Amino acid sequence: MANANIRVRFCPSPTGNPHVGLVRTALFNWAFARHNEGTFVFRIEDTDAARDSEESYQQLLDSMRWLGFTWDEGPEIGGPHAPYRQSQRMDIYKDVADKLLAGGYAYPCYCTAEELDERREAARAAGRASGYDGHCRDLTDEQKQAYEAEGRSHIVRFRMPDEATTFTDLVRGEITVQPENVTDYGIVRANGAPLYTLVNPVDDALMEITHVLRGEDLLSSTPRQIALYKALIELGVAKEIPQFGHLPYVMGEGNKKLSKRDPQASLNLYRERGFLPEGLLNYLSLLGWSFSADQDVFSIEDMVAKFDIADVNANPARFDLKKAESINGDHIRMLDVKAFTEACEPWLRAPHADWAPEDFDRAAWEAIAPHAQTRITVLSDITANVDFLFLPEPVFDQPSWDKAMKGEPAALLTTAREKLVDADWSDPESLKNAVLTAGEAHGLKLGKAQAPVRVAVTGRTVGLPLFESLEILGKERTLTRIDAALAKLAA
Repeated sequence: MANANIRVRFCPSPTGNPHVGLVRTALFNWAFARHNEGTFVFRIEDTDAARDSEESYQQLLDSMRWLGFTWDEGPEIGGPHAPYRQSQRMDIYKDVADKLLAGGYAYPCYCTAEELDERREAARAAGRASGYDGHCRDLTDEQKQAYEAEGRSHIVRFRMPDEATTFTDLVRGEITVQPENVTDYGIVRANGAPLYTLVNPVDDALMEITHVLRGEDLLSSTPRQIALYKALIELGVAKEIPQFGHLPYVMGEGNKKLSKRDPQASLNLYRERGFLPEGLLNYLSLLGWSFSADQDVFSIEDMVAKFDIADVNANPARFDLKKAESINGDHIRMLDVKAFTEACEPWLRAPHADWAPEDFDRAAWEAIAPHAQTRITVLSDITANVDFLFLPEPVFDQPSWDKAMKGEPAALLTTAREKLVDADWSDPESLKNAVLTAGEAHGLKLGKAQAPVRVAVTGRTVGLPLFESLEILGKERTLTRIDAALAKLAA
């Protein structure tokens, strides 16, 4: 049932190329909001000046638009909780940190990195938990002043309650974490810069986020954030604790978590290869969720109509590039021919295409397009499939030549040429019969007979339907290319 009060957010950091795991998180949040007629908030977590960049920020916006994600509040459109870039909200975080300190929910910690390391090592050696030991938790004013007099700087730590935290994860069910496993943690750096541990929950609280759907890697931070939420509610900053749902890991090669360093993790790779947004999103939706037991291919509108966070599986999901390509191919075939020809346009010109712009024949392209649409799985495949139409002569691919030109290729090509001269060039079936007859004259079935013809004309052993391709290329150019292949064989 739709719930217009639902508010979810997608809050990436602008660091490098977007990652497909990040896209999956955005998709589930967006689908959840749209299914429930709720609000999708797009927020930028750009407080890490050393890693964030304006270029990455623009890439994020461009990626969201390319994927078709619309947002109800966020960059460029604003909203009641603006600004939506954390770098523009620093005064808000300082104010909240001051309130936490004044209320006793947080405290200054003067421990140096070396002291923390020493005490962690000692705790491990003694078989104790190695989290922060509360050394500065209850310092007197005199002790604080003494540290200040030494010239020590301090971070701000949040004071975790000494009790278990229990919450119901929307994906994993009830989870309980004992206090010894969640120690006091930093929320403000020594230089005054707020940490993710503060800014993320504060923004969620002020933006009235009701559901936090995010990756499993952030599950361990949830007990901390719940405790912070309780403090923010007591301080009047937050209204309620959101519900949390932690999405399963996306696994890559070798059953390892897909990381930003994995080539197949980059969203840009799929854009450059010519995935359709609909095809990629269809596949990513299957990483932890399913439309139905017997249907893998569906529209994004259908996904939104059926999406329920309760149906997300907690088990890790494996990224399978072959299946992603297959599903994308299905979406290519779902396009009408006009939409397909338009979608292919970028791959029919430089830098993808090697032919001169004046050699591009639009009539030939529109004639071959319906045949290409049934064969390719990504749009970038189109370039190599149709280049024989627009290049002065076909590409030369040695492995294809060696594979096709076995036995007596010159004799076969000579006979095929004779038969093709008299064929009806307006009928692919007539061209097929010409090559079939030539093959029979040399004791070859059609598959073996057409291979030398295909390589002579297109340069490759694999391509679009041959006889439709010959018809579109035309009689004169086809025979010229067979003659060139015969000359090469004679040489």
